[in-house]
Amino acid sequence: MPVWKWILLLLASLVLCFLMYGFHQLLVDKVPTVWLRCLVATASSAVMLLLYALFVRWFERHPAQDLPLPRLAPDTGKGFLIGILYFVVVVGVMWLCGLYKVTSMGTDQPEMVVSAFFLFLGVGVAEEIMFRGVLFRWLDEKWGFTIALVVSALLFGFMHMGQPNATWWSSVAIAIEAGLLLGAAYKWSGTLWLPIGIHWAWNFFQGNVFGFAVSGSDAGVALLHPAVEGPELLTGGPFGAEASVISVILGLLLSGWFIMKVVKK
Repeated sequence: MPVWKWILLLLASLVLCFLMYGFHQLLVDKVPTVWLRCLVATASSAVMLLLYALFVRWFERHPAQDLPLPRLAPDTGKGFLIGILYFVVVVGVMWLCGLYKVTSMGTDQPEMVVSAFFLFLGVGVAEEIMFRGVLFRWLDEKWGFTIALVVSALLFGFMHMGQPNATWWSSVAIAIEAGLLLGAAYKWSGTLWLPIGIHWAWNFFQGNVFGFAVSGSDAGVALLHPAVEGPELLTGGPFGAEASVISVILGLLLSGWFIMKVVKK
């Protein structure tokens, strides 16, 4: 296939992903009650995965090999655990450095925390389909692992430039700590389940457990209410812990571990 045609097809595929993600967000936002929103967000996430599988089968003429059902629970669970541990270590380092202190705990709106849990599932599913299932996979098949990893990470990072309180540094930080990690985890596991689990847990625990902004936006009700004080380079400032150099260093180390596993594999 000529390169120009391949690029056009890739762009068309990404546009379809953006439209699917936008429709998901619009649908969830229109739901009036919290518990119904949880149900709709879960169902919509399942529909997005189904549409991706159908798209691959119809458009690429082969099954979606990165959605093996037997590995849904173990790989998603493993990824979720990795996402939790990653952010717990980030907060632990901040706490040891005197940057993070819990001032109070608990909430009188637990249903909002549960709602956020399911809403962030939809975010993880949509963005992993777009950036790993389509962009990374197509680049990897055409140009190889290194180019796929770097390009998809940079585009993933700078996609967040439109977020509140975003800066060039926050975008670079996300590209390094998340773009590289999620791409390498996808390549190593061969499934979308692992990066979906990591992405899901990272967003939820960052915002609704530890009380940070998520990509510059207020995540809503949190279980812990912190005082975060110190240089923005270390705390992430108003953008949240994703813009912290602590997150970047830890994410780079974790990405390096996955990359080494990919190379060995």
